[in-house]
Amino acid sequence: MLAFTARLLQVQAVDASAFADKAAVNRYITVPLAAERGTISSRDGAALATTVDAYDVTADPYLFTRKQTGVTDAPERAAALLAPVLHEDEQQLTRKLAKKNTRYVLLARQQTPRTWTRIKKLKREVAAKAAEAGRPAGAAGTAAESEKSADGGAGEAADVLAGVYREKHPKRIYPNRELASSVLGFVNSEGKGGAGIEALLNKKLAGKDGKITYAQSGGRQVPTAGVREHPARAGADVQLTLDRDIQWAAQQAIREQVEDSDADSGYVVVQDTRTGELLSMASAPDFDPNDISRADPRALGNAAAQDIYEPGSTSKVMSMAAVLEEGKATPLTEVTVPNRLKRADRSFADDIDHETWHLTLNGVLAKSSNIGTILATEQLGKDQKEANRVLHRYLSRFGVGRSTGLGLPGASSGILERPEKWSASQQYTIPFGQGLSLNAVQAASIYSTIANGGVRKVPSLVRGTTGPDGAFTAAPEPGQRRVVSEKTAKTLSRMLESVVSDMEGTGTTAKIPGYRVAGKTGTANRVDPDTGRYSGYTSSFAGFAPADKPRVTVYCAVQNPKKGSYFGSDVCGPVYKKVMKFALKSLQIPPTGAKADPLPVKAGKDSSEKDR
Repeated sequence: MLAFTARLLQVQAVDASAFADKAAVNRYITVPLAAERGTISSRDGAALATTVDAYDVTADPYLFTRKQTGVTDAPERAAALLAPVLHEDEQQLTRKLAKKNTRYVLLARQQTPRTWTRIKKLKREVAAKAAEAGRPAGAAGTAAESEKSADGGAGEAADVLAGVYREKHPKRIYPNRELASSVLGFVNSEGKGGAGIEALLNKKLAGKDGKITYAQSGGRQVPTAGVREHPARAGADVQLTLDRDIQWAAQQAIREQVEDSDADSGYVVVQDTRTGELLSMASAPDFDPNDISRADPRALGNAAAQDIYEPGSTSKVMSMAAVLEEGKATPLTEVTVPNRLKRADRSFADDIDHETWHLTLNGVLAKSSNIGTILATEQLGKDQKEANRVLHRYLSRFGVGRSTGLGLPGASSGILERPEKWSASQQYTIPFGQGLSLNAVQAASIYSTIANGGVRKVPSLVRGTTGPDGAFTAAPEPGQRRVVSEKTAKTLSRMLESVVSDMEGTGTTAKIPGYRVAGKTGTANRVDPDTGRYSGYTSSFAGFAPADKPRVTVYCAVQNPKKGSYFGSDVCGPVYKKVMKFALKSLQIPPTGAKADPLPVKAGKDSSEKDR
């Protein structure tokens, strides 16, 4: 009993601090277990964003103290060894390793398995040298040895890497680099989605982290001491509606056109007219989500859903839809178009000076006449106020000024003021696409609505998710609403064919041999987002094919082209043609074989009030 009592006094009183230090070295620690982030794939299952093994390199500063290593410069020595491997600043690593009052510091995030292998090799080499010098790896020496090492004695071979650990922290990679980057977004340094689908579906993709608690001694896990683990739960996989090949073609086409035109930016949206699914959302400039540090901050969002602008003449199709649906005219109604039209406080003109034109309503759309469109929409009401209200109702039905329904971060609804707030000039410019604003997804949806027989399908981007249990859950069916009658939609389709097929039309650059193509050009005055004033142009082209049995809608817009032509037919017509040809081939959509039934452009003996 006397011996036990003496030993107890020694442990609890005389040598209490020494035993406390040993207990600090040999203790249980808890480390997080990162959940594996779900994969994002295209509609065919090809990975667009996935996760690979990686490790956070961490350290316990307590194990770098003089008391534990026997040397005073352990943080400096360790930093000198680790800096070349981790590609981190040596002084910054030293500060982290010398930090007081903490048992955990993060040295480097998401390092490759190869990097950790190099660190393990270093750890073994340093530990072996320390053992050869007579100092057990990771253990404190005697007081006499500590004094020697402080003076540069036997402690020169101290094990200064025993306190370096790893934590599994999978790394997000994008195997196709820039492909669909504006849609996918990126994952930030904290492992959270920073934009795009990564941000929108972050909770589903991220899963739930776990944790593990184990005993360690001298920087090593004690295998016989037991482990308490709460396993991580992997995130769900997300399948998008994007077609990888069509996305690639669209991205290449818009990137080249933006460069050739010395433009600020551009977008191409491709949509399945029957389902509303987006097959492509391409923006230029784009970025590589694998290396956000090199990206232009202005390119990190999804410009096709975020940028809003005045669409110009591609918007005229909605004005024509209102006129036809309200029964105020037919495609063959004669419209006399003067060179100038005085309304409100100004005189309106078309894009070129001309003698008085005698056109059909179909010809007004084919030649993209601003004056003819004003004259047609004036018929929507007994006075201008009523006409404004009717037109506003149709614009709203087509989705202008409303959410796209995609839910992407930063997406805009566009701008469509209530008709009571339209200025004296706006009530005449809005019919031809100036004075209202939309984004590229909304613009594509307008033409898909016409192609789909007058029924608007809410655009969709996600097909479904696959949980950790392997069960696939399809995304909810997108909402839909009828905007115009099927008869009106078919009539508009024929009118849009005239834009492309008739030599008087403005969209002849978009012809595709063997296919009937419906389309519309647009050249709008552009509001500079920095100054808020008109500066430059927005060039655009929208349409679908095959015109008589629509399957695919393609919309292109280029902002502020400064080199060459700025007309939508010249800038975006070729992009539309290139992307549409690729999409039709990729989706194996054959020509219908039906012959076009053209409508007359000019009024006269070839036109009739009888609607064919």
